Amino acid sequence: MATQTPSAAQQLIGDVAPKLVQLTDDVLFGDVWERPGLSPRDRSLITVAALTALYRTSQLPYHLRLALANGVTADELVETITHLAFYAGWPNAMSAATALKEVLAEEQPAEEPTTAHAG
Repeated sequence: MATQTPSAAQQLIGDVAPKLVQLTDDVLFGDVWERPGLSPRDRSLITVAALTALYRTSQLPYHLRLALANGVTADELVETITHLAFYAGWPNAMSAATALKEVLAEEQPAEEPTTAHAG
């Protein structure tokens, strides 16, 4: 019998809020995110915009990664954040841009160290 990888919610809060994890996994991601009315890409873009506007910085990195995985480009995320600066506030946009920078840095392959040759 194969074991299932714990969800992000399970890893984050499963030990303290198992019902919230169940609702997150089954209802939010199992039902709402799977509805046919919007693509996962569109849902990701909307979610990033809402989290940015509401200054939900702890949830933002996960959803930025998910947006990239769902086909939203880094340039589209930058434009979304820039656009929101005028509607949701400059500090919100600056925090979202900082989070995006960190997420994109994670995505970059680590550069190999160079060695200096004496000669």
